[in-house]
Amino acid sequence: MPVRYFKYDKPFKLENGESLPGLTIAYHTYGTLKGNNTVWVCHALTANSDVADWWPGTVEEGRFLDPRRHFIVCANIIGSHYGSTGPLSINPTTGEPWYETFPFITIRDIVNAHFLLAEHLGITQINTIVGSSIGGFQALEMVLTKPRMAKKLVLIATGARSQPWTIAFNESQRMAIETDCTYGEKSEDAGKKGMKTARSIGLLSYRGSSAYNATQQENDNIFKVAGFRATTYQQYQGEKLARRFNAYSYYRLSQAFDSHNVGRYRGGLEAALGQIKCPTLVVGISTDIIFPITEQLYLFRHIPHSELHILNSEFGHDGFLVESDKLNTILKPFINQNQ
Repeated sequence: MPVRYFKYDKPFKLENGESLPGLTIAYHTYGTLKGNNTVWVCHALTANSDVADWWPGTVEEGRFLDPRRHFIVCANIIGSHYGSTGPLSINPTTGEPWYETFPFITIRDIVNAHFLLAEHLGITQINTIVGSSIGGFQALEMVLTKPRMAKKLVLIATGARSQPWTIAFNESQRMAIETDCTYGEKSEDAGKKGMKTARSIGLLSYRGSSAYNATQQENDNIFKVAGFRATTYQQYQGEKLARRFNAYSYYRLSQAFDSHNVGRYRGGLEAALGQIKCPTLVVGISTDIIFPITEQLYLFRHIPHSELHILNSEFGHDGFLVESDKLNTILKPFINQNQ
């Protein structure tokens, strides 16, 4: 499906008090809107709005994102590199891209942009909101900001707030970007080398030891002393992101990740989670080290109408991207129920 764009020509106020002079929101839809059949997918950090592209094995007939049954919507988050307003967008005040001056944004700002798109599309109620990782942050904020908008909620490999562990990983990645002497230049290629290193740091938390030990073993030569697979894998992943993403977006989105705390101005975490009234499916991944099972247990214990499933996988946090068959078994009955 081709990407589409929604333009909002009024000032968009941010949580920090600043404003963007307007917004462009890139988005994809699959299927046809028929009454209350919308499934809204919130994407993760460096993904885009094309769910079928970054989440293989999900947007298909007979799967939990079935375009013949559901109207599937995904909006590219603001601050991103994939079409929505972000650091490479033109600042009308200067006539040049924002680059490093793009303002600090939070998860709540991202969600308020989602609501503008929903209004544009004529969606007043959503059957199910699905979010994984930072997408889960967005999903939680959506149901807390507009409690009656969603009938069901799916939270995968996520938490109620960013913990010091994840914030520390993000800060190390930002420090890596800052060591690149080109970061701060007025160029879309600025900071690329630093972002390569940042990605290699982040990947350690996304995969963890179980995934690396399962996929990067030196089975071909037990006498090898250099040129290890894990070394080339880190280099490859850094290069791969540098080819498709922007360092200014990566920097700002990692800060938005850190901002997540559903208890902010809501009386604390437990009080906020207790306000969620829609049935909620919480999915944790057995080997996830960035969002360990304890965080999904916390969600399960404090969201009133929730159920918890543990997905067994060797792929750590990235298991939600890899284990589409296992996810389908868990999610499909929940999403299709009462629809």
